Amino acid sequence: MALSIKMDIDAVEDVTCLDPELLQLPDVSPFALKASPQLVEDLFSQWLSLPGTGHLVKSLIDDAKSGTIVNASTNFSTLNAVGSHSLPSMFPSSNAPPLSPRSSSGSPRTSRQKSSPSALGSPLKLVSEPMQEIIPQFYFQNGCPPTKELKEQCLSQINRLFNNPLNGLQIDEFKAVTKEVCKLPSFLSSALFRKIDVDWTGIVTRDAFVKYWVDGNMLTMDIATQIFEILKRPGCKYLTQVDFKPVLRELLATHPGLEFLRNTPEFQDRYAETVIYRIFYHINRSGNGRLTLRELKRGSLVAAMQHADEEEDINKILRYFSYEHFYVIYCKFWELDTDHDFFIDRENLIRYGNHALTYRIVDRIFSQAPRKFTSEVEGKMGYEDFVYFMLSEEDKSSQPSLEYWFKCIDLDGNGVLTPNEMQFFYEEQLHRMECMAQEPVLFEDILCQIIDMIAPEREYCITLQDLKRCKLSGNVFNILFNLNKFVAFESRDPFLIRQERGEPTLTEWDRFAHREYIRLSMEEDVEDASNGSAEVWDESLEAPF
Repeated sequence: MALSIKMDIDAVEDVTCLDPELLQLPDVSPFALKASPQLVEDLFSQWLSLPGTGHLVKSLIDDAKSGTIVNASTNFSTLNAVGSHSLPSMFPSSNAPPLSPRSSSGSPRTSRQKSSPSALGSPLKLVSEPMQEIIPQFYFQNGCPPTKELKEQCLSQINRLFNNPLNGLQIDEFKAVTKEVCKLPSFLSSALFRKIDVDWTGIVTRDAFVKYWVDGNMLTMDIATQIFEILKRPGCKYLTQVDFKPVLRELLATHPGLEFLRNTPEFQDRYAETVIYRIFYHINRSGNGRLTLRELKRGSLVAAMQHADEEEDINKILRYFSYEHFYVIYCKFWELDTDHDFFIDRENLIRYGNHALTYRIVDRIFSQAPRKFTSEVEGKMGYEDFVYFMLSEEDKSSQPSLEYWFKCIDLDGNGVLTPNEMQFFYEEQLHRMECMAQEPVLFEDILCQIIDMIAPEREYCITLQDLKRCKLSGNVFNILFNLNKFVAFESRDPFLIRQERGEPTLTEWDRFAHREYIRLSMEEDVEDASNGSAEVWDESLEAPF
């Protein structure tokens, strides 16, 4: 009896060490028991007073004296099964909250009862180790290797095309490999051939091609990466304008839409230069002359190359390759370059668009604020500089154009257009309106119109991001320094608006180039008719088109 009393005292003193979940009370939350130690003590005292508890303690003592292995968990579970309903409930039967709707198989309490130490073979809780999931390799330093099926299919095509006594192909025979095996535009054939034939032997063997294209994992790269790897020079991580010249030379030599230029090598070079300048104007967003793989992927050059390889009419490829677009740009340059030294000065540029631009904006252009000139002659812009200017002037909706003109208006270079900066350029516009006997529009009214049009985040502080969010932002620059386009915007023709909406894929540059090409063609026809022959011209005075 003394032993029993001592056990009761020890158990009561060790109540704080008791795991509430061992009580297995369905009506009492374990969290409530842990938060209320006094409640645990009361419940434990009631448990000790139950009739079954005395029998349990006595049987455990007897087992311990006889040396029998004590299976306390079985006895506890038997006692709880018999006496669980003898404990008083914390809640009245009618007000008890419902239990979570769990299945018996998923209950941790049921699982604990089923897993006895004897069944597990150890009194410790058995923890199953998580299964290791094998993650396939997803990064390959030299490119992802091709699958077995893809490699076999490619090798089959290679064996068929290289099946000749030389076991190789010359450069004029290599186009089929470029098209069928590499799935690249045909005018990349020479560049790919030279990339493999590094020793300039004049022939690419089967083994050399397999080593470069299959073993080098070029087969699994996307087409933009393939073109980038073919064109870039060894050791470089970017493309320059020089890297595109072999591609343009082959395009001029093989494309049916450019066949008429084959007898005029001078204009072949001018066409190739214009195409390259347009590519870098639109794609090289950093403006450093180094075209990265990221810029190539984000641009539309790859799609334009594929289109040019499939379309026989070169003028239908409006992006970069249209000959009509080149014709318009070059003729405009030729008209302004009166002494034909292939440079344009301030006085030449001020005549652009029938004197549409103000002197102040022309001065900003020649201060090289928007872009540093590539010409080495001070105070004059070269042909490449003019291409950048003209593309920016005739399509002010493009992002390169917005950046070009934003740098011109941002006099202090702080990245914000203020009312004072805009008023500086508009003052000359206002003066020109007065000279032309047009009703002048005060700057205060113009400023309100610009702010309503752009809706900048900070009032009276227009950033480049504000302009890029607005579809009408190009009109802001026309208001400030191009009087002809400003007047045309104020009195725009509803018919032209409907026509533009009917052709949403065409840009402002596409529409301008189309109109200007028609005008230049008509002027040339009239001039040829006045000379009495279409084959008579003075090459020293005008462009021979």
